[in-house]
Amino acid sequence: MRHTIGIAMGMAAAAMMWGGSASAQGLEFLHSQRVEGGRVCFTDHFHSGSSSGQATRMAAERAAIAGWSSFTAWEYGGHWASWQIAASRGVNCSQSSGWSCQIEARPCRPQAGGGARAPRRAAKKAN
Repeated sequence: MRHTIGIAMGMAAAAMMWGGSASAQGLEFLHSQRVEGGRVCFTDHFHSGSSSGQATRMAAERAAIAGWSSFTAWEYGGHWASWQIAASRGVNCSQSSGWSCQIEARPCRPQAGGGARAPRRAAKKAN
């Protein structure tokens, strides 16, 4: 995992040297993708997040998710950074001197022009 992050960070640095940010360059092309339930997800690339020293488990989960989301947004853009639609989510938390959590998931984004849509309502007829 560290090796993968190192490669991505190196490519992001190169992208910034060419006049953009990592998210503006859209580094998602580095990973294979597929449609899963109305969203597009990386097939085998995971991101992770962690937290430690939090007062509650909920706070530890939120902090780990915030880390996951911010790095994912930085690397691929905000449309990839939703933990709620991420695939293969895993959460492992423990308590010793405060709560700590380790999380991982495959980033997903909404499927452009697809996904579940609400049915259209029939137009009301005028009398």
